[in-house]
Amino acid sequence: MGVIVLGLVLLSLTIWLGLLCFRGQFWRTDQQLEAETLDTTSLESFPVVCAVVPARNEAELLPTTLRSLLLQDYPGYFNVFLVDDRSTDRTANFAEGVAHAIGKPQQLHIISGELLPSGWSGKLWAVEQGINSASKFAPDYFLLTDADIEHDPGNLRRLVAKAVQEDLDMVSVMVRLRCDSFWEKLLIPAFVFFFQKLYPFRWVNNPNNLTAAAAGGSILIRREALERIGGIQVIRQALIDDCALAQAVKQSRGDEGELFNKFLTQCPVPNSQSPIPNQGRIWLGLSTLTRSLRPYDSLATIWDMVARTAYTQLNYSPLLLLGTLVGMPLIYLVPPVCVILGAVWGSWAIALTGLLGWLLMAFAYYPTIRFYKCSPWLAFSLPAIAFLYTLMTLDSALQHWQGRGGAWKGRVYPSSDNL
Repeated sequence: MGVIVLGLVLLSLTIWLGLLCFRGQFWRTDQQLEAETLDTTSLESFPVVCAVVPARNEAELLPTTLRSLLLQDYPGYFNVFLVDDRSTDRTANFAEGVAHAIGKPQQLHIISGELLPSGWSGKLWAVEQGINSASKFAPDYFLLTDADIEHDPGNLRRLVAKAVQEDLDMVSVMVRLRCDSFWEKLLIPAFVFFFQKLYPFRWVNNPNNLTAAAAGGSILIRREALERIGGIQVIRQALIDDCALAQAVKQSRGDEGELFNKFLTQCPVPNSQSPIPNQGRIWLGLSTLTRSLRPYDSLATIWDMVARTAYTQLNYSPLLLLGTLVGMPLIYLVPPVCVILGAVWGSWAIALTGLLGWLLMAFAYYPTIRFYKCSPWLAFSLPAIAFLYTLMTLDSALQHWQGRGGAWKGRVYPSSDNL
């Protein structure tokens, strides 16, 4: 028995060493928009930008979030298109009131959402309607943002500067999620940590790596890039729409990109970081200033948020679910359990190996804990947090099998409506 346990803890330790050394340094939090050396005053001209905000029953948050969007210190031409997705709380009236209160009524365009057609998710149908209306202004970029996001005054200016100076098709930031209550402090930083492990930001930002991801709270996308992939309708059924959009953009290739790919295939350049010209270049980072106001102040609300898309993330695959149910305990639970077992059995080899794995785990999680200004001791709680996330993933699969998966804002999307 001791030999089996020692083998498991050694395997867990090996996995952590591999993750830390070969997984794109996912555990670091250095990909931050505000930390970028961007000269936002050097642009010769400022592109035309139209923001599209899908809003369904968001009257409570709009006085703060919409105000922050309308008050962006962006020198260029900027309009906001808010799509009232058949709200029942007078969302449109509140939005109009906010615009008048700050003297920006001409900058805000309110669109009454049409009935949701078959084959579309509610959010993406609202975004589609907003983009169609905004296209009349021939914008250079669309800013796709959620109604619960409070934007820092310089957020748009930094996004545009990043996109223009580095010739990017898409720039997005994972906004700072609310982290006030006990459950938010315990579970929200881990949500960001797991997302970064799944989509290492350095890999996303490398034009030669196929990994693609985005954060839907704040996405700036070039109009030409959106048209190149066929518009929002190509991801109209996706629940994890931000990552689906990023994947479509990064994988898109024009004739110039195809020729460049063939050149690299025939004449490979060692360690080449040369991007495919003007095609499929994206960037994803964290934001320290722009933040989400969506509260997750109970275990139930966070559980529902994760369970809504966890099984979707696994492509509804029972095999991937099984791998998750086996892999998560192996990676996260084995080290602390072996510390206890080793101490009880008097096997210092097992105890010390488990402790080393636990320390590596805490070391990887600590930058995220520090980013969210939580207690450093929470870095050692990752095994318990991972156990909860594993249960959430299992519950996500159970909800899917019972026909209750993908519920959001009063709508339930069956698996046939997902990519």
